[in-house]
Amino acid sequence: MPYGRSVLRFLLLLLGIWVALMVVGWIVKGLFWLAVVGLLFFLGTAALGAFRRR
Repeated sequence: MPYGRSVLRFLLLLLGIWVALMVVGWIVKGLFWLAVVGLLFFLGTAALGAFRRR
């Protein structure tokens, strides 16, 4: 049965890698959208400041 255990370990390793990549992808995507929202708020604040200055 050593063959069955090695296959099981390999599948668990692949599953762990898949979960890690999924979490990293989720974090990167979340940070990207946070940056987009921050940029939109920055541009909106700059436009509001320029409008009130005139």
